[in-house]
Amino acid sequence: MSAVKPRIHEAPDDLLAAIDWCYEQGWTDGLPVVPPAVERVKAMLAAETRPAETVIAHHPATGLDLSLHAAAANAVMAGCLPEYFPVIVAAFEAMDRTEFNFHGSTASTGGSAPLIIVSGPLADEIGMNSDVNLFGPGNRANGTIGRAVRLILRNVFQMLPGISDKSTQGNPGKYSFCIAERARGNPWPLLCEAQGYAKGTSSVTVFAGGGFANVENHGGNKPEEILISVADTMANYGCITLGQSVVILAPEHMKIVADAGWSREKVQDFLFATARRSVEGMKGAGKYRDREYDAQHGEGASALAVAGFMHRGLRPDDILVTMGGGDAGGHSCFIPSWSRGRSSIMQHNAIAATPAGAKQ
Repeated sequence: MSAVKPRIHEAPDDLLAAIDWCYEQGWTDGLPVVPPAVERVKAMLAAETRPAETVIAHHPATGLDLSLHAAAANAVMAGCLPEYFPVIVAAFEAMDRTEFNFHGSTASTGGSAPLIIVSGPLADEIGMNSDVNLFGPGNRANGTIGRAVRLILRNVFQMLPGISDKSTQGNPGKYSFCIAERARGNPWPLLCEAQGYAKGTSSVTVFAGGGFANVENHGGNKPEEILISVADTMANYGCITLGQSVVILAPEHMKIVADAGWSREKVQDFLFATARRSVEGMKGAGKYRDREYDAQHGEGASALAVAGFMHRGLRPDDILVTMGGGDAGGHSCFIPSWSRGRSSIMQHNAIAATPAGAKQ
């Protein structure tokens, strides 16, 4: 199915009445939206060089397509500025890849929300927050980019709560789930660099994430102590699956890790080896599944699997680790994947460091 042809709607001239009218059309996430006036949609589209009718994502189950025009209209409704638009476009182009499991991650009872992680110079250029209150409210770019993703899923792809979105309990990230990777004081190569993009290029990584889990450790002063806390959170019986993981280390925790000379790869290896449960324990918790056991214990099985353990993910690079948050406080976080099944749910896409229309 091709993208729906744009239409111009006649809405009330009064702003408050127009907001109420948008509610009546079913275009909101429950919060008021900015009425998508033609001029604002055109300004959003000016941040892209391709024609407005260009399709950037396809939903396999509904057969619906996302055009740049539809994305722009929803970005306006979410409250985005035009300079944010390339992030939204890159996010959906990443989600459009088969490995992301677009339908499963948007319709499942698991309640996932697309976590958007922006890495590279663009994050600072458009004023994203990578610092204090990283996952919280207060930043326009973070809040509205994440909200635009949700409005597009609802309004374009018709992933409606209780109808096509069958999430059992939902997830507050379904309103907005968007952060920037912190570059200031980050001792590791940024994600965009680790992903192989050229210097000056930014990346947008999309992860179908479950609920946010705070990892508090104010007493640890060795990498192992900090990371054991993280791994234990990753391997609780409610979370442990074959799925991938996102770990955002607070700067206070990162300093302990980096000062000891630990690289991202060493942290991934440690977390992978430590975030584990015994097969017997999995059976006792009712979490054992033959297909998950077979996936971990087949050809190329890890030493952990051979020793009778099941671990989170299939390999160390299934764990995305980076830094974010304010300088003070021993609070890192773990975000599990949505699915107990296996899919490659961390997808990334490159964007120019300075998109058309962005502030210099």
